[in-house]
Amino acid sequence: MRGWLRDTTGGLPRTFWYLWAGTLINRLGSFILVFLAIYLTQERGFNELAAGLVLSLWGVGGAVGTTLGGMLADRWGRRPTLLTSHLGAAVMMLTLGFAQELWAVAGGALLLGLFAEAARPAFGAMMIDVVPEQDRLRAFSLNYWAINLGFACAAVLAGLAAEASYLLLFVIDAATTLATAAIIFVKVAESRVPVRASRISAGAARPRGALRVILGDRVYLGFVALNLLGAVVFLQHISMLPIAMADDGLSPSTYGMVIALNGVLIVAGQLFVPRLIRGRSRSHVLALAAVVMGVGFGLTAFADAAWLYGLTVLIWTIGEMLNSPSNSTLVAELSPADLRGRYQGVLSLSWQVAGATAPIFGGLVRQQAGNAALWLGCAAIGVVMAVAHLVSGPARERRAAALRPPTEPAKPAEPLTAVQSAVPQAAEAAVAAPAIAGHAPEPTPAR
Repeated sequence: MRGWLRDTTGGLPRTFWYLWAGTLINRLGSFILVFLAIYLTQERGFNELAAGLVLSLWGVGGAVGTTLGGMLADRWGRRPTLLTSHLGAAVMMLTLGFAQELWAVAGGALLLGLFAEAARPAFGAMMIDVVPEQDRLRAFSLNYWAINLGFACAAVLAGLAAEASYLLLFVIDAATTLATAAIIFVKVAESRVPVRASRISAGAARPRGALRVILGDRVYLGFVALNLLGAVVFLQHISMLPIAMADDGLSPSTYGMVIALNGVLIVAGQLFVPRLIRGRSRSHVLALAAVVMGVGFGLTAFADAAWLYGLTVLIWTIGEMLNSPSNSTLVAELSPADLRGRYQGVLSLSWQVAGATAPIFGGLVRQQAGNAALWLGCAAIGVVMAVAHLVSGPARERRAAALRPPTEPAKPAEPLTAVQSAVPQAAEAAVAAPAIAGHAPEPTPAR
């Protein structure tokens, strides 16, 4: 056990652990997004369409925030971007908690999404800056573990707090966000290397050409498109799952307990996943993760009791656990050194687009075609994603090898036709989330 612990946590930079602690504290209070759909429909009396639109505006604000956050992380710096986004998010959480009219709630959700999600690109870029490539699989897994440890506790506590006062959810979330900002302010130094001193990235001579470089990177954009599909499926657990459980007569606290199983399983097993998938084909791991996640969400069509909903959560959580480490390390390797913030921003943008569209698509499908059609459609998307990962995997590995600094040992490219075992059957991951996962997400995730 001591050897496993040393192999899992040893040798990581001090800055990483400060970021890790901030993540854990922030996620311990991540109450709002988990219960926003229930708050809007049950406490405020809005209909499903209005609730979906508010959640979508959160996603729209997040899309703007991640784009702006990625640019600021590269130009202004990781640290000031993180501080500004956390402080702004804390203020908007309190504002949203006191908002009464629909227009005020919608505007608060829009601005909260902007500030909260602006932190994602800066956080991801700083993680890549301070952690060497050979340690990133462990680092991202540990960070994802912290996200879900906090999320598991938050889901249970939020369900209990919601029965006392929904306003308490907003206050606690704001307080933990401010605590994270305090850790960054006191303990975390700027990690961005000035552009003039950085290694010139392949295909990007100047940061001001970043948009042209990213739009021309078809390999990366293809990966982002797959992440978008996965996020649309994954985010149904925030938008449509609580509504489906409420229709079956289950209380908000029951939803909190069921969704907490996601965090519990990740906390119990995520630290073993890096060793499980080490040395295996990333495209095969990602394909398997997509299938498992699709099956988990697809089985929700047949759930009508708390234990059945819990079983589906456990299944798609295994897919999430397999996805997150490979997803995060691949994004890091596909990001040119001078454009890490912007590349992280584009990936986070896919989560925000999903956040804006998933509630609307989910609500429309559920309303027009029924509950079963929504969840079986999620299963079909999982199969499509799996095939796409298998087809596009070799090109991604070649691109990662081309961007790898000459001083780092090259990893062998994925074989074009070899069929190998993706992962022994057993255990999930964000995004990212942020992730899907996330929420962080995502990274999944500040959520």
